[in-house]
Amino acid sequence: MVTPAPSLPKDFSQLSLTEAAELLAARKLPPVESWHPEREGDSFMEIHADGSWYHEGGRINRPAMVKLFSTILRREPDGSHVLVTPAEKLAIAVEDTPFRAVEMKSEGEGEGRKLVFRLDTDDLVMAGPDHPLTFGNDPDNPDPRLHVRGTVGNGLEARIDRALYYEIVEMALADAGEPPAIWSNGARFPLVDA
Repeated sequence: MVTPAPSLPKDFSQLSLTEAAELLAARKLPPVESWHPEREGDSFMEIHADGSWYHEGGRINRPAMVKLFSTILRREPDGSHVLVTPAEKLAIAVEDTPFRAVEMKSEGEGEGRKLVFRLDTDDLVMAGPDHPLTFGNDPDNPDPRLHVRGTVGNGLEARIDRALYYEIVEMALADAGEPPAIWSNGARFPLVDA
């Protein structure tokens, strides 16, 4: 059974790290990684690069529906995406990443910093060892992403919005490390992947 995402405060910036941790702990997602149904097909759904969801060409305008579908989303070993339940597995097209990180809260500095991101589905993710940040290997064309769930390296990711990326760069440069990197929850993430 899926526990609905707890309601977030109207102003995400007013959320303390303790409150964010409580909301993260309260969230229970279905065990999609353990479901392997025999019935397969196509959902006729797609997630556009801007994070909007479509079904048969029409935009899904009900946020509650998008949130529900996002809880049964999984990335397959071949890189494709599916919506999966115990009864069926349906393909879904994803243009870029299935999620967007649209707000960020930072507490602490340097190695003691913790970054919590709010996704476009109102889910919260704290960057750290289990949820790494990556920025791509081309400093002239950054590719900022946050691992959301699934297997690191082939799981579900969120595209980090440009304004948040610039905030991360400012924090990393202020920390004056070489090469520039951002810390979160005890993990260090270089601004350019090796």
